[in-house]
Amino acid sequence: MNELPDYIRRIGRESAFAKGTFLFQAEEEAEAFFYILSGEVRVFKMDDQGRELEVTRLGNGDFVGEAFALVQARNPFFALAARETRALVFGAVAAEKAIAANPEAARFFVRLLARKCVHLSGRVESLGLKTVRQRLAVYLLSGCRDGGPCAIALPMNKGDLAKALGTVGETLSRTLRQMQDEGLIRVEGKTIRVLDCLGLRRDTGD
Repeated sequence: MNELPDYIRRIGRESAFAKGTFLFQAEEEAEAFFYILSGEVRVFKMDDQGRELEVTRLGNGDFVGEAFALVQARNPFFALAARETRALVFGAVAAEKAIAANPEAARFFVRLLARKCVHLSGRVESLGLKTVRQRLAVYLLSGCRDGGPCAIALPMNKGDLAKALGTVGETLSRTLRQMQDEGLIRVEGKTIRVLDCLGLRRDTGD
């Protein structure tokens, strides 16, 4: 998202979150939402056994938690600072007053929520309809801008990458080994070299 308009920025207050700090937790009343100025936030669900399913990762210029705060619902997810993070914190009550008083603010948040719906629709489709191998292929190809062999430095460890892809570490490791054995990629620590973009593209299922 582009730089926030001043009439939106004035509604929030800046706050800092240390790595490992929750911005909010599942089942809490959504009394505020956040605009990330710097850093990274993991949004995830957790089952009764403590296993995590990562919904998305958000960074500079992203909002998190706005839909639930604006309808005064409980947060269904956890939002955790994956590294040192600064954010504008918007109280739900203050945001509602601004929306009621300023048509421009109302239009801003309508567009924001519409874009978020489109994004989440794509994420749900990916998790529900694509295999782990297909999701991994899409992720790797997103780092190959010129369509040729390339090297992708992972911005996270493989455990976090597994969560981001909606799977577990063992499954991700097995899939990486299979792709490497087939000559599609070569894994070198936290760098993955894509050797066959065309072969990976066939794996995406698109």
